[in-house]
Amino acid sequence: MKKHFIIFRSLLLLAFVFALQNVSFSQPPPPVSNHGSAGNAPPGGGDGGAPVGDGLFFLVAMAGLYSGKKIYDARKPIEETEA
Repeated sequence: MKKHFIIFRSLLLLAFVFALQNVSFSQPPPPVSNHGSAGNAPPGGGDGGAPVGDGLFFLVAMAGLYSGKKIYDARKPIEETEA
């Protein structure tokens, strides 16, 4: 049984090494068509790039909801034991 485990672990390590090579040697995507013509283009390829404001709002909203649930869950056992 131990021999099967060693063979399985060796094959798993070998598969991981081959998968890692495909990820580490991949080429970056080509630049956008107007890159370098009149200065560098923004990362999004458009005029404004990526909208940061909306993502920041959702991040703060989700953090508030998560912390509210944690506080609610922490108070719930205290209220049940007092009753």
